[in-house]
Amino acid sequence: MTATLTFRMPDVGEGLIEAEILTWHVAVGDTVTDGQTVCEVETAKATVELPIPYDGTVAEILGPPGTTVAVGAPIITVLPTEADRGAAPTADPAASAGPDSAPTGGVLVGYGPRAGSATARRRRKPVAAGAEPAVAAPAVVPTAVVPTAAPARAKPPVRKLAKELGVDLSAVPASGPHGVVTRDDVLAAAPGAAAGPGTAPALAPAPGAAPAAPRPVPVRDGARETRIAVRGVRKATARAMVASAFTAPHVTEFIDVDVTRTMKLVRRLRKSGELGEAPVGPLLFVAAAYLAAVRRHPEINASWDEESQEIVLKHHVNLGIAAATERGLVVPNIKDAGLLTLAELADALGTLVRTARAGRAAPADLTGGTTTITNIGVYGVDGGTPLLNPGEAAILAVGAVRARPWAHKGKVALREVATLSLSFDHRLVDGELGSKVLADTAAALEHPRRLMLSR
Repeated sequence: MTATLTFRMPDVGEGLIEAEILTWHVAVGDTVTDGQTVCEVETAKATVELPIPYDGTVAEILGPPGTTVAVGAPIITVLPTEADRGAAPTADPAASAGPDSAPTGGVLVGYGPRAGSATARRRRKPVAAGAEPAVAAPAVVPTAVVPTAAPARAKPPVRKLAKELGVDLSAVPASGPHGVVTRDDVLAAAPGAAAGPGTAPALAPAPGAAPAAPRPVPVRDGARETRIAVRGVRKATARAMVASAFTAPHVTEFIDVDVTRTMKLVRRLRKSGELGEAPVGPLLFVAAAYLAAVRRHPEINASWDEESQEIVLKHHVNLGIAAATERGLVVPNIKDAGLLTLAELADALGTLVRTARAGRAAPADLTGGTTTITNIGVYGVDGGTPLLNPGEAAILAVGAVRARPWAHKGKVALREVATLSLSFDHRLVDGELGSKVLADTAAALEHPRRLMLSR
């Protein structure tokens, strides 16, 4: 009897519990080899390519693009090659997991599971007598065996509708792709549903009351509104920003700075190639100036530990750079940015931004930041009040560089001017410290040659 190998959604080791399948690179009947990328998934951190650990032929793809899958859930099955069939019973890394364990196998290369985190997050309630624990499913399912019934698959709006109408989802025949229960399925199964699919069920009138008029069915032709599911990076960003806004007391200070010399230096370095092949722009010098200010005032590079009521001073600077992508805002960070030379910082900055915008930032690049810069000037915006990245004490925003009248050497002249704004957590950063950091950053941008000499 031929058996299949089941590949489950792996744990990327960054505290994530689900991922959305973006695209499949294989189809049923294709031959795959150990280490071959079979699909791309989007987590709350980044887009990740999943390599399969088996050799064989694709038997079934269990989730189409757009499906959100929990870590540990099966996503593809493979018919093994003749050489691998003898090892099939132990091929699934989740097969030996108990009912209170999360699958820790199948971890992506280079990430590794975080000790203890997955089990604590996904500890299940005790299973009722006679019920079959979902995680304890065998790794190899003989093709002749009918699998046990699984919970109904439906999107959250459909589940909400079923609850409102008193419909048991497990008893609803699914008409959607891959056994997904649709809105029409729920409406058709609702009590008193006499009309065809897509028609809302009529509610029975109260005793003695006149029959209620039929409820109009809204027309969803897309002309009036479009609904976009919030998931992945956008969902993570939304949660983080809400937590930041309502946890840390924000204070924002602004300063206008003459960056004429900085802009001249940027143009000269672009032409001369002194910093090698790395891209050179104003953001490079903003980052260098801010890092210099952080070195002078290390108390700004800190976080607030609510549980222990302590201020945690960081002795390393992982500089986050906010980057807008098609999937939403991400903040990858440059590890130990304070130790880099200007050329090294330029190279790291260019690589980080390119990788993030391409959706290829690794989860490790998106965690561990200690302070952040956001460049809103690229959109023509002069200034703003940036929200703190959770766990950080400060964030610097740089606005657009504009020609403005400016007092220079006793005369009014047109100079290139930009607005810097620094938001900080007032629990651990007072006005004096925040003002010194902002003023020192501005001073370094007014005289950028100091940055060239100090790095």
